Amino acid sequence: MLVTFPHMGNAYIAMKSVLEDLGVDVLVPPPCTKRTLELGAKHSPELACLPLKLNIGNYIESLERGAEVIVMAGGCGPCRFGYYAEVQREILQDLGYSFKMVVLERPQGNMRDFVKKLSMVTGGKSVMQVLASIKRATRVAVMMDELEKLCWQVRPRERVNGTVSRLMQEFHSKAYKARGSRQLSALIGEYKNKVSGVAVQEGSEVLRIGIVGEIYTVIEPYVNLSIAEKLGCLGAEVDKSITVSYWVINHLIKEALHLYDKRELNEASYPYLRSFVGGHGQESVANTVLYKRKGYDGVIHLLPFTCMPEIVARSALPEVSRQYDIPVMTLVLDELTGEAGYMTRLEGFIDLIRRKKELDKAYEEVLPGN
Repeated sequence: MLVTFPHMGNAYIAMKSVLEDLGVDVLVPPPCTKRTLELGAKHSPELACLPLKLNIGNYIESLERGAEVIVMAGGCGPCRFGYYAEVQREILQDLGYSFKMVVLERPQGNMRDFVKKLSMVTGGKSVMQVLASIKRATRVAVMMDELEKLCWQVRPRERVNGTVSRLMQEFHSKAYKARGSRQLSALIGEYKNKVSGVAVQEGSEVLRIGIVGEIYTVIEPYVNLSIAEKLGCLGAEVDKSITVSYWVINHLIKEALHLYDKRELNEASYPYLRSFVGGHGQESVANTVLYKRKGYDGVIHLLPFTCMPEIVARSALPEVSRQYDIPVMTLVLDELTGEAGYMTRLEGFIDLIRRKKELDKAYEEVLPGN
C-alpha cells in the first residue's frame, strides 16, 4: 500500500517521518511545479482556493506514480478547507483514478480518534506505536523549523550570495531519499552545522520582516514564490508566524489536550478582530501586532485569492498598520501571479522600509526624546 499526501513546504519531512517509522511505504509528491498547478487548475472549480488546485495537482502526479492511498487533513469552521477532501475525492474519482482517501480530522479534545484514523493507514499498529511515531515526527518538525529559521538569519548576512540556498537544495535532495525519523534527524543536524558554518559579513545591518497569513501560502515556497529566499537576498531576515511544528504542537496536540493558550493572540487581535473567522485570519491580525512589539520593521500578509478568513483579516490590517506605525503589505496569490511584478512589489516594500528607518533616525537626531 503506497501512501501519499499533499506537498506543503517542509511538512513532507514530518509526514515521511511518522509514516516510515510505522513501516508504511511512502510516495512523497514531487515538489510543486508549473505542471502541478496546471493539472490542478484544469480540473478544479475556477474560484476554488489556490491550495485546493495544487493539492489536486499533487494527487494526480502521485497517482500517476502508483500511489494507492491519499492522506489528507480535515477541518471545520468558516474556512472552505473543511470540504477540500470531499471535493478532491469527487474530482479524482470523476477522472477515473482508483484510490483510498483517509481524512485526518483535527482532534477536538479527543486524540484517540485521530490516532485510530491514522492506524488505518499503518496496518493496524497499536495506539502506543502511533503515539510514539507522532512524538518522534514532532521532534523532526521542530528540528526542521530550526534549520529553516537559521537559514533566514544567515542568508541576508552571507558573504557569498546563494551559499545557503545551495546548501538547502542539497538538503532536500537527500531528504527525499532519507527514511524514518532517525535518518531525517541526522540529516537535519548535519545541515544545521553546515549552515551555521557559512561565512557572514560581521556587523551587517539587516531588516526584520514578519510574514503572516494563510498557512499553505506561508509555508509552500512554490506558492509564495520563495518569499523568504527573495527577502533574504534583498537583505531582510524573515520570520513566519506559522510553521509546520507550530501547527502540529499547538493546533494538533495542545488543542486536543485543551492546553493551547490563545490569550496573547486574543489580546493582540481584540481591538481589530474579536472572534474566530476561520483558518488563521485572527492570528494574522494578532501576529502583526506582536511583530511590532518585537521590534520588526514590517509585515507581509500572504493569502490565496478568495480566501475568506484572510480577506476579513486584510480589512483590519490597515488600521493595525496605522496605529502601530508598521508597514504592512498584502500579497494575494493565485495561478496568474507573475514573478516579475511580485519581485517589484517586494523590492519597493523593502526600499520603503529602509527609507522610513532613515527618516525615523533623522527625526530622533533632530528632536531627541520624541
